[in-house]
Amino acid sequence: MRKELQVAALENGTAIDHIPTEAVFNVVSLLQLQKLNNRITIGNNLKSSKMGLKGIIKVSNKFFEENEINRIALVAPNVNLNIIKDYEVIEKKKVTLPDEIIEIVKCNNPKCITNNEPMKTRFHVIDKENVELQCHYCEVKIQKEEIILQ
Repeated sequence: MRKELQVAALENGTAIDHIPTEAVFNVVSLLQLQKLNNRITIGNNLKSSKMGLKGIIKVSNKFFEENEINRIALVAPNVNLNIIKDYEVIEKKKVTLPDEIIEIVKCNNPKCITNNEPMKTRFHVIDKENVELQCHYCEVKIQKEEIILQ
């Protein structure tokens, strides 16, 4: 059986793998990849033995900060992050939601103080598997589908 690479190898940088296909462009937008001058490879609807179809994003010479990675978990929990140096994966991370999300998500309650005063939003993650958040201030609960990013 012939094995072929679906996406070119990366010398140095980060590969974000096992992204659900419907979330690939949300991840691009969340990480603001369109603003980078780095070489970026985006693959979508690629064959995956685990998922059927998946997406992958490779960003050369870029290593993401923790707060950037946390953003991904909001739209694509359980993606794999591979840190690559000299064509070798030197670190693999599973992206997971932190216990708290600060300044990334907008509260859906128009009466919430965060929508009426200049202050940072703060959410407690009450369900990491299904992505459910609760506002620290007004206690409104937000499901994954209802999340509005700031």
